[in-house]
Amino acid sequence: MQAATMDSVEESPSMLWGLDPIFSAFAKLYVRDILNMTESTQVPGIYFYNSRPIFKVDVLGTVVSKRERNDFFCYGVDDGTGVINCLCWKNDLLREEGAPTKWGTHSDGAQGGFNPVAELEKLRQAQQSRCHLEIGELLRVRGPVKTSRQQREITASVYYKVNDPVMAVQIAWMMEVPQLYRECYDKPFLLQHDAMGNLATTPLNKATHVIMDFVKQKSVSRFRPYDVQDLLQPLISSKPQTASAAQEPVACPSSGQQLRQLLKEALQILQDEGVLYRKVKSQEEVYHVTAEDKDLFMAVKDVIREDSKREKYAERGCHVLHILSAVRQRYSLNLSKTALELVLKSLECNSDIISTSENHYTLF
Repeated sequence: MQAATMDSVEESPSMLWGLDPIFSAFAKLYVRDILNMTESTQVPGIYFYNSRPIFKVDVLGTVVSKRERNDFFCYGVDDGTGVINCLCWKNDLLREEGAPTKWGTHSDGAQGGFNPVAELEKLRQAQQSRCHLEIGELLRVRGPVKTSRQQREITASVYYKVNDPVMAVQIAWMMEVPQLYRECYDKPFLLQHDAMGNLATTPLNKATHVIMDFVKQKSVSRFRPYDVQDLLQPLISSKPQTASAAQEPVACPSSGQQLRQLLKEALQILQDEGVLYRKVKSQEEVYHVTAEDKDLFMAVKDVIREDSKREKYAERGCHVLHILSAVRQRYSLNLSKTALELVLKSLECNSDIISTSENHYTLF
């Protein structure tokens, strides 16, 4: 990847940065590109890669240097493209290392009961093992980018040691990041404008919003295309297209054809995002709203509840791909991974399940 600069690209107005989905995400960029990003002239602390505004990043690399102070660790992280300093603040458990426990002793511990002092010590040791790294160990860090003393660094909001004995995490990372560059980071985020120079929204974007508004207002769990087709009619232009003022109208799809094509594309986008899915593919198109499908939520919970009891999944829980395969067999062959991820996220927010790692889930 070539380092992106803003010399030849005009910096977009700061009020429009939120329209770029990368702006709200932790961008998985190479360290080389993080070091070479250009800082915004409008808002300090915001940087640009290929005209895309970025202030939070996600990095995986090897610790090559280390400094420790009372309140923080400073790790030098090398991902193979460069080295960046990561400022990792200690939490209260790490700062209290070696300090006497303020609770004193607890008599129940000696009798086999719950001992809060011992449990706190176990928690502190577990936290220390994940956050206290040595040179050569693998670190994952997330946080905003900043420039301190003319050097680019990451202020960690989350960081932890990655145990990767067979390099499975690193291989997955090396496969994912280049794909993100190809499909997202290396494609400039272009804002469409109308003839007056104002920010314009395409009919397709409007169509997806219209369908989502219909779903929310009606609180429907499923619908058919003809239920929303008429709602998109105002988005179709009825004026004939012409090659020039002196020529006859150019043949173009009828308004009915445009409407059906717009509806098809909008429904496909919502399926790709996991918002909708088709439980059964048949001539009678029925789209289920993922967030409103209570039977789907129950099927996912049942899979996790039953399979978490098996010895294979007892320790780490069920992997998302295993859950997907099981739910497809029991409930719907057409369920997408993105739709399942929305269900898992909702269940976790409701404390029905808990993620034991990035892709493993078990009952709370």
